[in-house]
Amino acid sequence: MNKTLNSRKIFSWGSLALATSLLVSVLVPTAQANTFSLPNAPTNVTSYLGAKGVVVKWTPGATVAPGVTGHVVSAGAGSCPIFVPIGNNPVVTMPVVVGQPAGTPVVQAVNAYGFSRPAASNRSYTAAQLATVANPGNKAVQVLQLSDLHGAIEVGGSFGAPLLASNWAADRAANAATVAISAGDNIGAAPPISTEFEELPTIEALNLAKLDVSIFGNHEHDRNIDHVNKIIGASDFQWVVSNYSAGALDALKSGTKQAKNYTIIERGGVKIGVVGSNTPETIEQVFPGNLDYKDATGAKKTIVIAPGVAGINAAIVEAKAAGADIVIAALHQGWLENADGVAKGLFNTLASQIKGAAAIYGGHSHQTFATVLPGSVRVPPTVLGQTRNAGVEYTRTQICMRGGKVVGQSIQHVLRAAAPAITTGVVSTVTTQDPTAAAMVKKYKDQLSAKLDVRVGRVTGTFPRGGSPAVERAGETPMGNYIADLMRAKYKTDFAIQNGGGIRDTFPARTYVPAATGLVRTGTGPLDVTLGDAFTVFPFGNQLATTVVTGANLWKALENGVGGNYPGDGRFPQVSGFKFSFDASKPIGSRIVEVTRLDGTPIAKDSKEYSLTTLDFLIYGGDGYLNVFSPSQAKVQGALLDLFVEALRADLAAGKVTQVPALDGRIKKVG
Repeated sequence: MNKTLNSRKIFSWGSLALATSLLVSVLVPTAQANTFSLPNAPTNVTSYLGAKGVVVKWTPGATVAPGVTGHVVSAGAGSCPIFVPIGNNPVVTMPVVVGQPAGTPVVQAVNAYGFSRPAASNRSYTAAQLATVANPGNKAVQVLQLSDLHGAIEVGGSFGAPLLASNWAADRAANAATVAISAGDNIGAAPPISTEFEELPTIEALNLAKLDVSIFGNHEHDRNIDHVNKIIGASDFQWVVSNYSAGALDALKSGTKQAKNYTIIERGGVKIGVVGSNTPETIEQVFPGNLDYKDATGAKKTIVIAPGVAGINAAIVEAKAAGADIVIAALHQGWLENADGVAKGLFNTLASQIKGAAAIYGGHSHQTFATVLPGSVRVPPTVLGQTRNAGVEYTRTQICMRGGKVVGQSIQHVLRAAAPAITTGVVSTVTTQDPTAAAMVKKYKDQLSAKLDVRVGRVTGTFPRGGSPAVERAGETPMGNYIADLMRAKYKTDFAIQNGGGIRDTFPARTYVPAATGLVRTGTGPLDVTLGDAFTVFPFGNQLATTVVTGANLWKALENGVGGNYPGDGRFPQVSGFKFSFDASKPIGSRIVEVTRLDGTPIAKDSKEYSLTTLDFLIYGGDGYLNVFSPSQAKVQGALLDLFVEALRADLAAGKVTQVPALDGRIKKVG
């Protein structure tokens, strides 16, 4: 049996509404018996109205690996899905809630990799028909969830604030028991429309979309605690985190608003608890001091972010003791890939250890994923979900409770690209932008356009970013080569290193939408790029610095770069002046296979020193680059953004179109 997905990482789609099933059928191939893959869709789905709900029957699809763990039966937004373990007969009575909208039952197989295509029943049902078998003891909770928005509040590739607000309003119309949550990184690494205004426009956008709860991600701490508290004060939603050290929550407050280790929201007669955790890697991913605060006595303290799930599990117990009927968990940790029959990532590992959550959502790795942990006779199933970044999608989950117990969940990834076909039980079109949110975005946009819509260059094509796994976090990429080469040439050093996670958008930027007309933004090129694009690609304000690195520490730095949560970690090194190869199948700390000069001369793990240009953030230990770049010998030279813009402007002044560089093999993945 093959042990890969033919070198592909398979995206998992949730319980899609019938209106988007054709789209999904294009994206999800039919599984083959000799490969690991998503399940095959069931066939022969039939249904009829029974005494206690809708009786649904189906024929399971062909067996695949990893094995199918069960089937999810649902009928779209507002329905009450049920999970059927694989050992059970392929027939079940789907509960019906009072007020359930019209819909068509669909059945999906699920395994560790995710969901099959939805297979629709031969019959559909009107709301009036469903009302005849509805039971007030059945409750359906709807969860709207996103992650890693990163300030993408303009409509474009992203839903933006106006479409997010209007679509969530339409979703809520299907179910009064709806809660909206974020798994963190709402702000930071954002376009100028957010960063230039201290990220407050993004908070306004989430307020208008009526977000209920957000956990903290690492980028919420891109600025100091005073800024975090400013954000808390501006939020109409509750901030939650369950794995911060004792006393930290007392410091995360503004007036009467304060972060909590759990919260409970009552909607549609159901009390919904929400808990969450941030990634412990935050300490490596923000500038030193950003997690520092003063306690009530004035003593300096530092937020310690605990690994594992002890804090989450304790918060779940507390929430249930306080009256929560169900609890939802959000983790700022990510799924990375499906390979060797296993869904891999810290999100998946931690989710398997969480006890008592009906739904668990991830983030941080900017990937699409969904599956169900099947539970057991005594333990109900748990749905897992994660979205990509920058507001290109959100998840819409239905959680069914019968007699106070969770009996099933369905999950749908709602894509910005499919917005005209978004459904709320029946097909509807939600393309009208919320006028209040649109006016808010325009207010900030008008203040930026004159400054940022200035053309600074022309490029031969789009510099890519993202993908599965994200190109800048998994291997050599054109923007990595371009910026690292600029860094090395400017300061005439032997080597240069840029972290892949510092590259935050395509170029021209997908999330920057110029107001200026006449700019060429799409097509085969040349394409116009603006100052706003540059700010969006490199939003952090990093400074460049020169220093020295020994051969031994260069190897150590590269081991860090290909370790962590590869493939998907922002620490991945984009380099200039040397080449390296690595084997990700080897244990962390021993993955680097070879490091050489450009001419092939080996670089030994010894004390020989080389000059280096890199970011101040990395020199002082950011992204795990601790004790490798000689901070005592570092000299700050200038802003990364200035270097980038100056190079583009120089080409423009010379009548040149900046070339998207070809990959030259400076980074190779082997094994």
